[in-house]
Amino acid sequence: MSPAFKVVIPARYESVRFPGKPLADIHGRPMIQWVHECALQSGAAEVIVATDNIRIGMAAEDFGATVCMTGSQHASGTDRIGEVVDKLAWADDTIVVNLQGDEPLTPPEIIRQVATNLQQHADADCATLYAPLTAAEDVGDPNTVKLVFDNRGYALYFSRAAIPHQRDAEAGAPQFYRHIGMYAYRASLLKQYSQLPPSPLEQYEKLEQLRLLANGLRIHVDAAQRLPGAGIDTPADLERVKSLLPAPS
Repeated sequence: MSPAFKVVIPARYESVRFPGKPLADIHGRPMIQWVHECALQSGAAEVIVATDNIRIGMAAEDFGATVCMTGSQHASGTDRIGEVVDKLAWADDTIVVNLQGDEPLTPPEIIRQVATNLQQHADADCATLYAPLTAAEDVGDPNTVKLVFDNRGYALYFSRAAIPHQRDAEAGAPQFYRHIGMYAYRASLLKQYSQLPPSPLEQYEKLEQLRLLANGLRIHVDAAQRLPGAGIDTPADLERVKSLLPAPS
């Protein structure tokens, strides 16, 4: 049985590499609309666009989205979602999926998958996904986040470095996994996230999920049922994604 869950899409206007990215045109629709449609197709009980920018808010309302205007002080999308949870007074056991506003190629199945995984693991504080890594250049790429996990499927560590390290050749080549940055949280965690002290590990790696591990919280991980398409960080990325999305009829 699929869980009842909500999706929040954090969207900010300011971006060093691509200002105004959520409003970028893809076949006559803003990017945020394509992401919103992925969320609707996942079976979510509610989908919210969370933004501090009135232009994004108005554009989202124009295509029928529910919008929650938030403050501009948030350091991360997770902090922004925490404000949404507080403003809308969601119950502590509400499952909330964080869907990035620059991921219009996200398969709806994995949005539902990560929510289901969290529901099925009562001792997990949040859930996320991974995929096998096979290309050597990706293993060594610090922009590709790697992870290791225990025998029960709980994250041990996330890193931009290649983990695990192979010391001895006779041990055999390790399997590497890349992190897919989609999370399902319980609302209770989102309410306290901004009060959790940042850890040196988070600051070294620039990976906010390490704040959870450093504070003793548990992250369930699972292999993604389908791989998401590339996200959009630059105008060049946008042109590639346009070629992969069908023009609306």
